[in-house]
Amino acid sequence: MKHIHFIAIGGAIMHQLALALNNKGYIITGSDDEINDPAKSNLAAAGLLPEKFGWHPGKIDGKVEAVVLGMHARADNPELLAAKKAGIPIYSFPQYVYEVSKNKKRVVVAGSHGKTTITSMIMHILKHQGIDFDYLVGAKVAGFEQSVRLTDAPIIVLEGDEYPASPEEKRPKIFFYHPHISVLSGIAWDHINVFPTYEIYFNQFEQYLQGMGNDVKLFYNNEDAEVRRAVTTAGAHVQSVPYETPPFHYEAGTAIIATKGGPVSVSVFGWHNLQNMQAAVDVCMELGVTVADCYKAIASFTGAARRLEKVKEEKDLLVYRDFAHAPSKLKATLNAVREAYPDHYLVACFELHTFSSLNAQFLSEYGHSMDGADDSIVFFSHHALQLKGLPALERGTVKQYFERADLMVIDTREELEQTVTTLISGKDKPVFLLLMSSGTFDGIDWNNVSSHPKP
Repeated sequence: MKHIHFIAIGGAIMHQLALALNNKGYIITGSDDEINDPAKSNLAAAGLLPEKFGWHPGKIDGKVEAVVLGMHARADNPELLAAKKAGIPIYSFPQYVYEVSKNKKRVVVAGSHGKTTITSMIMHILKHQGIDFDYLVGAKVAGFEQSVRLTDAPIIVLEGDEYPASPEEKRPKIFFYHPHISVLSGIAWDHINVFPTYEIYFNQFEQYLQGMGNDVKLFYNNEDAEVRRAVTTAGAHVQSVPYETPPFHYEAGTAIIATKGGPVSVSVFGWHNLQNMQAAVDVCMELGVTVADCYKAIASFTGAARRLEKVKEEKDLLVYRDFAHAPSKLKATLNAVREAYPDHYLVACFELHTFSSLNAQFLSEYGHSMDGADDSIVFFSHHALQLKGLPALERGTVKQYFERADLMVIDTREELEQTVTTLISGKDKPVFLLLMSSGTFDGIDWNNVSSHPKP
């Protein structure tokens, strides 16, 4: 039995890994300076919530056999220094996930966008087929209690992130999974705080491909020019197979896929999600699932949390939220809604929340990314800027970068709620409210929004 200590146990994936190892019978301890829900409640329910917050070097005693270091921890963390002094092995979470999955067939979904959706779709198909597998995914997926599972299953499906593995290990997480099967979904600049130029960012994917063995099966997005470039420059040695968006049309907002076995109705919409679906189908066929069974399973897939997820539906109002935060993701999500709901009045609200999106250097990448909506709002919080240690932003500066004359830029929660309520009310056609953010819009409860405001 192993005793594993987690430094920064409250992270979204860190706490899920801790729970998975706890379920596997490991002794788990951990620390963090702050833990919020859902991590706080999940850890408490499993008896793993630290008695008090903060860093306590005394926890690194002679019983701890390994330390898993979260990205939230600093390089001078007292517990990390104590572990180094004691000579205890220190792992980032991707390194440790690899340690416990060395003997499994590893499927890694990589790319700038679509990772969570493709991973979730693969999970959904495999579960539908009764195939035993482990997984790591960056969102809550319907039908799965946790976002990390580690058992004796022969397969593991991993959402591969290009962000650095830990404060000690600056290389991307995807470098440590060593896939047998991989997907490369798209390449679009992100994480400017780590990759200050596009070419540095692009090179991470080249290195990922270069590090693969000759026997790796790579499914790559043939509709993404930068993915094709990376495969050409760095992936000639792997078994690469292109995928593309399947033929489809809409009937009353439902996407109908044209397949060799006939038309198939699916629950997701938008060409980018149908493109993601094709990648998932290809992977599952590589794992032995028939194409007919793949489509049979995917028909009931409803999506991962905050990936075009329905918040509420009224007679004349649909409210969806999405994790979109990079320019390419905004455009794809807006296009998806326009395709599926052409008769709706589209109100789009985007929150600048990530380090990149709040950075004036990166904001120029957002030009015309909000043009696809009838009314467009960009929201940012001055508190978020302060937390990230970034300079103040002015509304006019933000508007200038988005290059839309009638764009509304808002920086207070109260004004945002009032503006959205006004925009979705009194229209002569049904309204689609699209909320795009990796944050929470300063904690607004969008279930309360209505096109029939109280007098």
